[in-house]
Amino acid sequence: MSEADLIITNARVFTADPNQPRAQAIALKGKRIVAVGKESEVLSLRGSATKMIDGRAKTLMPGIIDSHFHLYWGALNLANIQLEGIRGLDAIKHEVEAFKKAHPEKQILRGSSLGYDVLPHNERLTRQHLDQIEPDIPLILVAFDFHNAWANTAALNLAGILHGADTPSNSEVVMAEDGLASGELREFEAISLITDLMPKPSEAEELGLVKKAIGLANSYGITSLHNMNGDREEFALYQKLDQANDFPIRLYYPFRMYPDMPLSVIENEAVYLRESYRSPKLKAGALKLFMDGVIDSFTGFMLEPYVNNPATRGEGIYGEQQFKDIAVQADKQGLQITVHAIGDAAIRRTLNGYEAAQKANGKRDSRHRIEHIEFLHPDDLPRFKELGVIASMQPYHCSRPEKNYLLPYLDCLPKDRYQDSFPWEILRQSGAHLAFGSDWPVVSMNPFYGFAWAVNREPWLTGLPGQAQSLENTLLGYTRDAAYTEFAENEKGQLKEGMLADMVLLSEDVFELSSAELEHLSAVLTICDGEIVYEA
Repeated sequence: MSEADLIITNARVFTADPNQPRAQAIALKGKRIVAVGKESEVLSLRGSATKMIDGRAKTLMPGIIDSHFHLYWGALNLANIQLEGIRGLDAIKHEVEAFKKAHPEKQILRGSSLGYDVLPHNERLTRQHLDQIEPDIPLILVAFDFHNAWANTAALNLAGILHGADTPSNSEVVMAEDGLASGELREFEAISLITDLMPKPSEAEELGLVKKAIGLANSYGITSLHNMNGDREEFALYQKLDQANDFPIRLYYPFRMYPDMPLSVIENEAVYLRESYRSPKLKAGALKLFMDGVIDSFTGFMLEPYVNNPATRGEGIYGEQQFKDIAVQADKQGLQITVHAIGDAAIRRTLNGYEAAQKANGKRDSRHRIEHIEFLHPDDLPRFKELGVIASMQPYHCSRPEKNYLLPYLDCLPKDRYQDSFPWEILRQSGAHLAFGSDWPVVSMNPFYGFAWAVNREPWLTGLPGQAQSLENTLLGYTRDAAYTEFAENEKGQLKEGMLADMVLLSEDVFELSSAELEHLSAVLTICDGEIVYEA
């Protein structure tokens, strides 16, 4: 065998390979792994030009695969007012004023990543609150999950919606008792009435922000992403970077379908993207849909009314038969279907569609997905294994500080069904396949927060079944199991001979840390496609 280009020794190698779970060293040649094993064996491939790296007894693991990521949304979000973790009107005003000073040219101000509990005692923001922050320039503050936003009077007037607006099902310009808009906007169709008025960035600005976002991902050890939005225009941006050899990450890409689109877009857009361009770093092959909103704003589609808002149980964005027709057609085209479904009714409707596709087209290795699965009815638990549906989960969602351990989220749910919330381990024990991701920019892309939240998960009430994940299952959820989710388990997600050379060296030996220390991990070296793309 010819000499290796790069060898890493003295490492605690977590391979994710069941046939060789641990190793001491690894050798790379070009874009592939050529040896994994004992240091003495791997060093036989050392040559005069081989680059040597000392792993310093730290964990070397497969490159992290984030299985739920919004690259374009998140990249553009980097240009907004950053409000993650900000509480109180004074603190928001401070951030808004600083942004105005730095960007005096902005005619509409947009804040991002705001928590639902920004005011004490679960008080809801109104336009009057935002008028105190900024009375003159149109201002919109978008919630961290992108499913809610709040606007000042100037923004509502600019959009012509101060007196209300007709919006599609499951979206709303919320009205106050005085007959005027309260300032709260629920779901994309309502929020976009204002955000669509903002000038679109130039292609150069878009490319710069995308490259910045990818660099940030590399700095966390992330080497692959499953994108959750997509169309031809966005795909063309990534294609341009990929063809310029300026794309240090792998991206699995969907076409995003909306409820007013005809069935023909499945072939004309989703299949077109799959067939039009494919490279080792960029590929399409999925259809993405939203079945509901989120529980926090009562737009999650539930089987029973909300405990703290019994007038509603949310609505499905797609009707029962409408989604079945979509699922049958997309499955027939060989596409993977991935659906945002949070409420138990949304999850059931999605599973019904997948079942209809299987009955119509025959059983195949479809690996259709459901994203989030925040509230699952027990009757639907066995259907994941039966239908081969992947549970795509985001550990950091269930305990992010903005939710104050899920409040006001838990106020929406009946206590006798708390065990059905974020049911990671229940799904795993049922035989479902799990994959983990972040949902950036809804939450931080830092995967080590996800590690910590998965391992340290506590029941919402004493006596409920534990949902915490073992450390090994957590790591597999971000590597081998995530690779399986995109039909790439024979190419990546494990450190073994012949696999793609994607890996990350961590700051510590992860198996020697206490669970409380996991969130303080960092990446010190990230390799994608055999190239060092980040080094601390």
